[in-house]
Amino acid sequence: MNQHAYYSGNDFGGYQFISLNEVIDNFTATYVGEGKLLQRTLRADVSFHAHRALQELSYDTLKSCKSQEIEVNPSLTMPLPHDYVNYVKLSWVDNSGIEHIIYPTSKTSNPTPIRQNEDGDYTLTAVGTLTENSPTVVLDGEYPEILVGMQVVAPSIPNGNGSSATSNAGYLSITVVGAVSNSGGITTITLHDEVGVEVDADWGTGTSTNSQETLTFLPTYMALPALVQPTTWPSSQTNPHLANATGPSDVYLQEETNHIIESLSWDTSDPKILAASASDISDIKVGMKVSHKNFPPGTVVTDVNGAYITVSNTASVAVTSATGEITFSSGEIVSDTFTNYKSSIPSENNNQEYEDDVYWPNEGRRYGLDPQHAQVNGSYYIDCAGGKIHFSSNLSGKTVILKYISDHLGTEEETVVPKLAEEAIYKWIAHGCLSAKIGIPEYVINRFKKERFAETRKAKLRLSNIKLEEITQILRGKSKQIKH
Repeated sequence: MNQHAYYSGNDFGGYQFISLNEVIDNFTATYVGEGKLLQRTLRADVSFHAHRALQELSYDTLKSCKSQEIEVNPSLTMPLPHDYVNYVKLSWVDNSGIEHIIYPTSKTSNPTPIRQNEDGDYTLTAVGTLTENSPTVVLDGEYPEILVGMQVVAPSIPNGNGSSATSNAGYLSITVVGAVSNSGGITTITLHDEVGVEVDADWGTGTSTNSQETLTFLPTYMALPALVQPTTWPSSQTNPHLANATGPSDVYLQEETNHIIESLSWDTSDPKILAASASDISDIKVGMKVSHKNFPPGTVVTDVNGAYITVSNTASVAVTSATGEITFSSGEIVSDTFTNYKSSIPSENNNQEYEDDVYWPNEGRRYGLDPQHAQVNGSYYIDCAGGKIHFSSNLSGKTVILKYISDHLGTEEETVVPKLAEEAIYKWIAHGCLSAKIGIPEYVINRFKKERFAETRKAKLRLSNIKLEEITQILRGKSKQIKH
C-alpha cells in the first residue's frame, strides 16, 4: 500500500499488525516440508496451534485495545461483551472527559434467590375453592406469580395428588394451570391437562359441591401445547409430552416482577396487543414472558410502542372487546441482595464539598478505614453466572467505560498479531506441533519450550511500551517536598 492509499483510507495503524493467516502461511513455508523441522504436519494442526497461541498471548502479553462505553440504566446492570474474557478496568467519565476508576467490591453478590412461602418452605402455595366437576378454582388472593403451564397439586385434583391413574382419553397426564384471570384482588385459574383439555375437580361421592384445599404450584413442567385436541394412547404408554419433558426444577426461583394488565384486545392475524392507554403498559419491557392460554408457551414481548405490545406469536383466539387480561413476567432472576445493593445510596456521595472539617473528619473516625473503600467513585461486581456487571446506585445515569481482554478470535478482523510479538507466536506454534507428535526427542521439545518462553517475555517487554524519558519525568517528582 502506498502512502496516498493509506492516508485516503481508514486502516490507520494497520502496519503494526500481521494477520493470523499470514502467520500460518509464513510458518508453513518455513517450518513444514521435506527436510524441515516439521516434515509431515497438516495445515489444520498449524492453524489450531496458531489460534491457541493467539488466545494465550492475548490474556497477558498482547495489549488490550477492547473497550465499550455505555450509559448506566436504572437497572444498574451492564451485559458483558460477547467476546469478553476478563476485565482490565472500569471507570466513569465526568463532564471534563476525565476517567475515574470504579473499584470492585467483594462484599456483595447476586445469589440465586429461592422463593419461599410464609412457613419458609420452598414451595408456592395458595388456598383455593374447588367446585366438584368444574375446572375453575378461585384462590384466596391475587397471585401474579402463578403462570400458565405450572403444575397444580391438590388432593381433589386428578393426577395432582401423585396418583398414576388417569381418565382423559386413555393416556397418562398431569394437571396444569391452563388459564389465569385476576379481578378484584382475586386470582382464578382453570385446570387443564398438558394437552389443553379441561380437568374437573373430583373428590368422590361426597355431598359437598365446594371444597377449600391448599394447592401447590410446581415450576413449569413442560412446554404446554396451544390447546390441541388429545390423542388416545394405550393405557400402558406414557403421554409423549410427559416422556419428552425435562421435569420440574427442585425449587422455585424468584422472578423480579410480574404485571397483570387488564382491558387488552388482540386478534389471531396480528401479533400486536392493544392496551387501553400507553400508561397502562409503562412497566412492560421487551423480553418479558406472556402468560395466557391463548398464546403459545414461550411467547415473549418483542416491542412496546405507545399503547401497543408486540409479541413473538399470534394468539389462537381473538379478544376484540378490550376485556382481555394477561400476566407479564420479567423472567429475570434478581436476588434480594442485589436489590438492596442497588437501592442503597453510598454515604460518600451525600456531600461533594471538600471541607477539611466536614468531608474528611479529622477526629479519628476515618483512621481505620480500609483503603479499598476510601473512594467516592462507586463500586461494581461481576456476576459471572448471569453475564452482567452490577453497579452501585451512585453510578446511575453516568457514562461508564469498560476496558477488557478478549482472545482476539471474536471476528475475522481481530485475528491479527502485533509484529512485535510475531516471533513469539512462531515459537508457540512450533512447540505445540512438536509436543503433539510421537517420536520427537524430549530435548527438542524442551528447546522450543525455552525459546517460546524467551520470545514471549521479549514480546511482553516490547509491548509494554516503556519509554526512558517518561520514566525520567516521573522520577523527577521523587524529590518534591510534600507539605504536611
